[in-house]
Order: sequence, then structure tokens, then C-alpha cells
Amino acid sequence: MMKAVRVHDYGEAEQMRLDEVPVPVPSAGEVLVKLAYAGVNFIDVYVRNGNYKRSETYAQTPPLTLGMEGAGFVEAVGEGVEDFIPGDPVAYCIELGSYAEYAVVPAWKLVHVLDGVSLDIAAALQLQGSTAHYLSHSLFPLQPGDSCLIHAGAGGLGQLLIQLAKRLEATVFTTVGSAEKAEITAALGADHTILYRDDDFAEAVLDLTAGEGVDVVYDSVGKDTIQGSLKCVRRCGVISNNGNASGPIGPLDPLDLAEAGSVFFTRPHLADYIASAEERQGRAYDLFGWYAAGELKVSIDRTLPLAEARQAHEMIEARQTKGKMLLAV
Repeated sequence: MMKAVRVHDYGEAEQMRLDEVPVPVPSAGEVLVKLAYAGVNFIDVYVRNGNYKRSETYAQTPPLTLGMEGAGFVEAVGEGVEDFIPGDPVAYCIELGSYAEYAVVPAWKLVHVLDGVSLDIAAALQLQGSTAHYLSHSLFPLQPGDSCLIHAGAGGLGQLLIQLAKRLEATVFTTVGSAEKAEITAALGADHTILYRDDDFAEAVLDLTAGEGVDVVYDSVGKDTIQGSLKCVRRCGVISNNGNASGPIGPLDPLDLAEAGSVFFTRPHLADYIASAEERQGRAYDLFGWYAAGELKVSIDRTLPLAEARQAHEMIEARQTKGKMLLAV
């Protein structure tokens, strides 16, 4: 038997329970991972509260074990698995069930953890790292001189995305909720940090760009920011609604996109940008390599024991974190 954090019904954080369940057995093409760390992400909140209950990409039905990201060691392999052996350090994301002592993962979703990368860093770079990579390199491939607005710049995703955008020589605007968080984003290279509680971020961006707006807005906040994002993106620019930390944005009339300047709007899933083993490994090994070379800073805000997963959810929903949140399994 093993411990696992599960929900039996969709709802708030109090639905989370630490259960005793059987250790899973890997089938053909699968690997049993003994987890050391599980990442805590907003996608876990969306699964827990039912926002993703109709999702085919992230299909799930309660009762279920939460968690979409983890790192640990290979415990056993199923038939046909040749690229991994017991004892290998591995990491993965976008496979439900990491809030547990063991998880079965399709072998193609695993990546080897490279030398110079600890397991906590490997876990922290999976979901948010891959998201920052595809946002900046694929969804809107930033070029020198491009400008971007990154909401929640002091969060785990925001901190990584700022650094990747600066690697690509873009001008970075970001929003944060406090002066302390503004110091974090400035230290990472953000060109302009806006305290959204003190200033209208859309007006500030327009002032700083002489009314032109930014080329792309990476909006992981959602309901509280979408209208401002529409206001401060340039004509024919791009808005990526890649998260809903403040809640879903609700209905969006296509005419609003036209009136905003023929804006392109997308609501991406990470799964579509790591849809093959090669794409998944390419993003992960870029991130691991940059970290090992000292070119990428990964900020782990705090690590809580598995039994405190509920508190971890309450903290990220209250926007109390300044970096990555992990669970130590």
C-alpha cells in the first residue's frame, strides 16, 4: 500500500484526502516511478475544483489522485520498456497521479534527469518550465526587439518565462502584486514591472510603448486581467490565456477581438506542445542544460510534506507564493 492525496468529489481544497491505496503495477510501455517530489500547479486546482471535468485532453473522473508533475527514481518497468532501468532518476509532467508515493507513467512521457540537476529542480522545471519554453519558443516565437507582457511575473511560471524571454532579447513587461515581488522580477531582468494593485497595468503598458501596446500578452491570471490584456496588446497582436488563476474569463465575443485591433486569441494546453517524446525531451533538456550551465535560475518558494497538499493548494490560490511550490513525497 502507499499514501496518495485524492479527491472523491470535485470542490474546494477541503475535498483533498490522504488515502491509503494499492501501489500501481506498470503495464506494457509503462514505468513505475518512486516519487521524491511532486510539483504543485494551478492545473491541479482546475482538476480538483472541476474546471477541467469536461476536458478530453486531461480526462479524469473522481475518485482520483491529484498531481500532474513529479520526479523520482524508476522502481520497475513494464514489458517493452528499453530506455529506462530501475534506479534511473526521471521526471515528467501531464500525467495524473503525482501526489503519491508511487506513480505509473507512460515511458514516452518520462525524461532522464541530467547530471547537475537535482530532483527538486527537475520537478520544478517540468510543467512550468515546459510551459515557459513553448510560450516563448513556439506559441509566439519571440525575436530580438519583440515586446511581451507576462502576468504574475513573480510566480513559478512567470519567473521562468521572464528569463526565457530575455534570452531571446525581448522587452519584458510584467505585473506583480507587491514591491517585494517587483524586486524579484527586476532581478530576473524584467524591463518594466507594474504593481497591478497600484496602477492600471494596461494604461501603464500603453504609456511605456507610446500607445502601441505589446506584441504578445502571456496571461495566466484570466478573469481579472483579460480585459486589460485586450486593451494593451498591439494591433494584430497575440493574447495567450494560458491560465485562470483568478477564475475563468467567461464568454468572449469574437467581435471584442476585432475591436481590440484584430487580435489573435488562444487558450493553449501544454499537452499539445509536448505531444511526442522528442518534443517533450527537447524542451526538458534545453531547460536542464541552461540550469546546469548557470544560465537559468529556478526559485523554489517552499517545499511541504505530501500530507500538507491541501495547505499548498490554499497558498497558491491565495497567490501567496513567490516561485515554485513542491511536495516532498
